[in-house]
Amino acid sequence: MAAAKEQWGSRIGLILAMAGNAVGLGNFLRFPVQAVQNGGGAFMIPYLVSFLLMGIPLLWVEWAMGRYGGKFGDHSTPFILDNMTHQRFWKYFGVFGIFTNIGVMAYYTYIESWTLTYAIKSIKGDFLGMPLNEVGATFDRYVDLGSSINLPIWAIVAYLITLIINIYILSRGLSGGVEKVAKFGMPLLLIFGFFLAIRGITLGSTGRCPDCNSHLGLDFLWRPEFSSLADPKVWLAAAGQIFFTLSVGMGTIQCYASYVRQKDDIALNAMSAGWMNSFVEVVLGASVVIPIAVGYFGLDWVKENAGFMMAFKSMPFLFDQFGPVLAVLSGLAWFGLLFFAGITSSLAMGTPWMGFMEDEFKWSRNKAALSLGVVILVLSLPTILFFGKGVFDEYDYWTGTVALVLFALAEVVLFGWVFGMDKGWAEITSGADMKVPRLYRPIIKYVTPLFILVIFLTSVFKPLNGGLDDWGKGFAQLGAGQGWPWAKDSIVNQLFHLDTGIVWFEQGIPTNMFYIDMSRFLLVFTFIGLGALVAIASRKRRQNA
Repeated sequence: MAAAKEQWGSRIGLILAMAGNAVGLGNFLRFPVQAVQNGGGAFMIPYLVSFLLMGIPLLWVEWAMGRYGGKFGDHSTPFILDNMTHQRFWKYFGVFGIFTNIGVMAYYTYIESWTLTYAIKSIKGDFLGMPLNEVGATFDRYVDLGSSINLPIWAIVAYLITLIINIYILSRGLSGGVEKVAKFGMPLLLIFGFFLAIRGITLGSTGRCPDCNSHLGLDFLWRPEFSSLADPKVWLAAAGQIFFTLSVGMGTIQCYASYVRQKDDIALNAMSAGWMNSFVEVVLGASVVIPIAVGYFGLDWVKENAGFMMAFKSMPFLFDQFGPVLAVLSGLAWFGLLFFAGITSSLAMGTPWMGFMEDEFKWSRNKAALSLGVVILVLSLPTILFFGKGVFDEYDYWTGTVALVLFALAEVVLFGWVFGMDKGWAEITSGADMKVPRLYRPIIKYVTPLFILVIFLTSVFKPLNGGLDDWGKGFAQLGAGQGWPWAKDSIVNQLFHLDTGIVWFEQGIPTNMFYIDMSRFLLVFTFIGLGALVAIASRKRRQNA
């Protein structure tokens, strides 16, 4: 293959783009909710351990894989993996590195469009004086949750605008598009984040209720709770958050890293992007939604109601309590922050498809970007039209959760055991401006794959609520011949609907399960289609060899 024509314009641009890939909606929406739902400070120790034993090793592995693939002009995981092994199977496993990105991008850009719309609404003052229940109802009307089949006109228009913005930036290339957005968007995101975090930290007691004090929210999130170390449920949630927040197991890091120069440092770059992401998540992300919500609703209310939709159904009302001027500024900062966090991540998700089509089929950037837009539009329409049927959550579960763990497990096994740690360690440390702790060599080979394998198996066979007692009860029940008590969110139960059975129609009307399973078929056909493209590209390579 020919050498890459594209490269990053500067080291700071690369780091900001990599940080933008990791810093996304999950830092400000998913992390605080996961922390609350898993005991606040009880979540932090498993989170930090997961970051050190799984997050950092995966960052180094994926950066090293990407730079290695770039030597051969490969910028997507199918042929990066192929060049590392020369075994036919691995390049088809590399399909996950394209599939996961377009699957996540299909619903992720829809969320981005919400943030764009709500930023505009905040500037207009649409939420000023609006009661809490009406703020929630406004969102429901926006996505048209009251309809049997959604036709949310304004949401669709906003989505199309957001998708066009993404595709246009991708068509401008790395240095001319993605890097420029990262250099502008990431500093602005941090400014907005600091503004809101300062407000959350300094809010204190509002007198609305006995425990309406933002400091109680901060104390809940930051006070360590060592009893959590024996709770598999908390470990599973913490490890899952690391996957989601660092964007490991997706193929985006490999793609970005494949465009670096061969003597460029990757060890320090990976650490810089990873720690910047964790700072934004743990310091800024934990200082906005939960403390402000506790300040006005109380800690008990937040524990019972914490959820992803707080960002749209609660935050505009909370900002309104600041007074009209601060309400507008806070709304703009919050939804502007989310928009820039989202778009820097979705741009990264688009690059593996771009690299694959440009490398293997010699398409121009414009043609590759346009084709990506068409694919994302087709995949995203079910998440928009059937949002209330569970399709959105189904995409997130399979492409944004399960596929990440599967691919991460495969790539760390390939790197440490097939490619080999001697070559792998040499690739990580080549050109490094920092001394990479040698302790991480056995961690990458033994600890990280074992860590991920345990996460995956726990997710597959999760019993009841996944707590330590639940596992004991599960084995006792299995030993008594009463079967395994599958958790509702276990992979096996999700796949086969063991708790409900398969019911696609009731009185001739399609059930939510029908829409969910049809969305699964669409995702499976997408994966098969990508596999077919990889097979065609492989044949073209052999013919041109």
